[in-house]
Order: sequence, then structure tokens, then C-alpha cells
Amino acid sequence: MAKKALIIIAQQGYQDLEYEGVKEQLERAGIAIVVASAAGGMCKGKLGGSAGGTVALSGIRVRDFDAILFIGGPGAETYSRHPEALRIAHEAAAASMPLGAICIAPLILAKAQALDGRRATVWDSGGEQAAIIQKYGATYTGDQVTRDGLIVTGNGPEATEEFARTMLEVMRG
Repeated sequence: MAKKALIIIAQQGYQDLEYEGVKEQLERAGIAIVVASAAGGMCKGKLGGSAGGTVALSGIRVRDFDAILFIGGPGAETYSRHPEALRIAHEAAAASMPLGAICIAPLILAKAQALDGRRATVWDSGGEQAAIIQKYGATYTGDQVTRDGLIVTGNGPEATEEFARTMLEVMRG
């Protein structure tokens, strides 16, 4: 049976290049993809793209998936305060399943207590985001992509290919 990954994007302002690149690589590897957003329905990318969120975050059961991935972009920052996004990240980490976040989305993992005691990276504008993940117990690496056990973090669109490849490695065990 094919593995199934949940990709979570912002309703408004997801990072188009990260979403498209990650989704394409996972699908090419035979991973079934479900896309979720805050309310479900049509989502608008930062660069003008659009994607359909198949399901709202409130309808997500983490155990139905083999991996959870949060895509960045300016809209993703709102998920660092969104109870359902934080629940999903926390449950995935607690279930010891592959969990990924790219760009600003590692803030979601940090605030869900998924990065405490782990190495991670994040898109960082002047030290602000690095300071936030460190405040929540992560060791900031500054790398393009950081893998710590089953958790993979990436720092932005330029890391998309490596981030997706690393997530696939984690999912394959």
C-alpha cells in the first residue's frame, strides 16, 4: 500500500515553489498526497498560484498519514498560533512519525514543542526566527536542511529539493 503524506499550506500566502517542488517529488516517489489548509478549499500562493486544500485542519487525524509536512510562505506564520496546526505538529512528533517544515514553518514545530532538544533550521530574517526556535528549545543550525531523527526542517525555497529528498529518506526508514 502506498504511503500517504499530508501537506499543510496556508489559506493565503503559501510559498508556491516549496509546495509545488515538495508535492512533485513526493508524488514522483509514489507517495499519495492530501493537501490541508485552515478552512480547506482554494488556497492562494504568495507568487500567485492556487491549490485546493482537500480538508480543513480540524478534520485531520494524524494517524491517517505516514508523514506530515508544513509548507512555508508568509501565510504559514499564522499557523504558529493556530490551535489545530499546533495540535497536528504535536501529535505527529509524539507519535514518532516523519514530520517536516520548511521556510518559516519550523516556527509551528517549535511552538508545538516538537523541536525541544533537537537541531533545526528555519528561514531567518535578521535572527528573529532563529531566536524563536531557540526559545522553544531547538539548536539552530543555519543549514539549508537539517534532519534530527524523524524531523526535517528547511530554510526556504532554495532548499526545496533537498528538503523533499530528505523527507523521502525519512519516510523510507
